[in-house]
Amino acid sequence: MARRRFSTPYHKEPVSSLASWARRLAVFSLVATPASILVVRFGFLDFKPALATFFGALALAGLSILLSFAAFVAIWRNGSRGMTRILMALFLSALVLAYPAYFAFKYKTLPPIHDITTDPIDPPRFDALARLRTGEGVNSPVYAGLYSAELQRAAYPDIEPVMLDVSPQKAYDVLLQLVTRRKWLIIDERPPQPPQRIGRIEAVARTPIMGFREDVSIRVVPYEDGSRVDIRSSSRYFEHDFGSNAARITKLSDDLNEVIDNARPEKKMLAPAAPQAKGVKR
Repeated sequence: MARRRFSTPYHKEPVSSLASWARRLAVFSLVATPASILVVRFGFLDFKPALATFFGALALAGLSILLSFAAFVAIWRNGSRGMTRILMALFLSALVLAYPAYFAFKYKTLPPIHDITTDPIDPPRFDALARLRTGEGVNSPVYAGLYSAELQRAAYPDIEPVMLDVSPQKAYDVLLQLVTRRKWLIIDERPPQPPQRIGRIEAVARTPIMGFREDVSIRVVPYEDGSRVDIRSSSRYFEHDFGSNAARITKLSDDLNEVIDNARPEKKMLAPAAPQAKGVKR
């Protein structure tokens, strides 16, 4: 007579609730972070509440990491399940916090300045832009001064005026094209006119991710047989620019030099030769 086999039901350990909450927070943070970036960039809320939503999303990612470590300890002690959820939570949270961590590194390694210029002695001024730099929490349109200049010189020694072998008008035209190509919002443009032939461009640039406004003033003046270009880039908010203004000036200077170097030489108007005096026949 064959024996009947009785199968015992397989008992699964319960899933750690901490691991589940860690994954939920990580997923929510992954969705909330880009949403909060859009809120900040497009100004759906006032500046401070909009920025608070972004930091709130980052805080959720940090909380998810803490819960993941707590869940790991709980699983180690009671043998519950949930390691897959912990690993997913850690991966998603690290993905959210990677870019802010990069800026945290810049915050520690770069000087706390927000106003960069190629001419600290006589920086290009903000005229039209000065009206936009008013209100609570907005940086002054006045240059930060000698202290900022010394920090800039130590951190960005390559930031210097651009000397060109072309006329101020040619330099101004190329700069206007470069600014337009970058889709900066031009607030004021004044081509170099006699007698001083000083050209000025004032525009508003924005940071790539958050879209923070940073004001740019460009000055073109005659210099010897060519022209000199000075650039100033200043963050409208915050005392630390994380190197964005220096990078903007360097890139614009490099592009300006490249365009001028590859351009055809300017045609110089030659004065007509003076007629030769006819000799007197004797």
